[in-house]
Amino acid sequence: MSTTPYESYESSERHAPTEPYEWTEPPGQGAPYDDTYRPAYALAPAALPRQARSGGAGRGLRRRGARPPYPGRPETGVRRLLPQALVVAFLAGGTTAFVAQDKAIELTVDGRPRTLHTFADDVSELLAEEGVPLGAHDTVAPAPGAPLRSGDAIAVRHGRPVRLTLDGRRRQAWTTARTVEGALRQWGVRTEGAYLSLARSQPIGRAGLALDVRTERTVTVMADGRARTVRTNAATVAEAVAEAGVTLSGQDATSVPPDGFPRDGQTVTVLRITGAREVREEPVPFGVRRVADPTLFSGTEVVERPGEPGVRRVTYTLRTVNGVRERPRRVASEVVRAPRTQLVRVGTRAHPATVRDADRLDWAGLARCESGGRADAVDPSGTYGGLYQLDEVTWHGLGGRGRPQDAPAAEQTDRAKELYVRRGPSPWPQCGARLHA
Repeated sequence: MSTTPYESYESSERHAPTEPYEWTEPPGQGAPYDDTYRPAYALAPAALPRQARSGGAGRGLRRRGARPPYPGRPETGVRRLLPQALVVAFLAGGTTAFVAQDKAIELTVDGRPRTLHTFADDVSELLAEEGVPLGAHDTVAPAPGAPLRSGDAIAVRHGRPVRLTLDGRRRQAWTTARTVEGALRQWGVRTEGAYLSLARSQPIGRAGLALDVRTERTVTVMADGRARTVRTNAATVAEAVAEAGVTLSGQDATSVPPDGFPRDGQTVTVLRITGAREVREEPVPFGVRRVADPTLFSGTEVVERPGEPGVRRVTYTLRTVNGVRERPRRVASEVVRAPRTQLVRVGTRAHPATVRDADRLDWAGLARCESGGRADAVDPSGTYGGLYQLDEVTWHGLGGRGRPQDAPAAEQTDRAKELYVRRGPSPWPQCGARLHA
């Protein structure tokens, strides 16, 4: 009957004992099959077997015959070394991954560089870790969100506000430059010959500053028949005129406001002004007040009180500009005598419907007023004639022939009555009121 090795081993143990092992037990160690494992490197040299100290491998036992493995037990050394090998391998792999994620980065903020180590994946994450805030006017290179690799360089420049007055125009400007000269270069401002309110090397802090810049401009000044062209960074037209060697005196003026800002290519004309004042007295027209009078026929007006004009004293300036005299300009006015209103009575009585109705009027009084009662009277101009001083056009319109002064007095009166029926007393503005006396 065949047996397994273990069976052979057991039968030999029971029936044929072998020679006993000679065990050299290290100090402080238990039996050779004690289940407490300690790696070899944890033992002191004196605790190792003599064979191990002398370089022998696995010679801690000295025996005469080979002994098979203990029945039913695996090799305890291999079983105990395997978990520790796995732990070492895991730690070695983790260390490699840890080292691979670490990045050496150079971060420069507003010109101040420093080198740091980070596990951040991109620029935004790195800046957040370092507490570097970004505003709307800040710049970052590479851009936020760009991936990071070891050895990368990140540059951050913070925006700085500048209250800039450039050639008279004010505005709020932003710059990432740290000096006035750098900001002007960033804005593209030409500084050759320019006026700067601050030194070029003036640093610009995060709070910003106020800066006045006047670039050099070409201005032409026309004065006394000559043109003078200057390069200037003057703040006002008056300063540019003075730099051109032109002096203003008396009432002299310029074609543009002297306190205005001179623009590049602008032409300024100097006006040489001489002048005087003149006072004149002028009449003030009087007003007319009309009052209704039912005793007078309609169309009849009688001046109850004549009006009188007033007097106004007016002051004028007389100027001569570059040899040319201007129109007088009124600068003051004062009424020294007020006008008197004229009072006029206006008739509202209805006119006679026929010539017979006009018979009762005072035609003799009208004739005495108009012609002195002479039928052949003629006015000095020769236009009006007769008792009632009618012109030929009116006379012919009434049916008369020839001239009115040549007709009999009775005909002249009849024609005058017919005219009154048509137009009332209006043909006789001065003497018409005599008809109703």
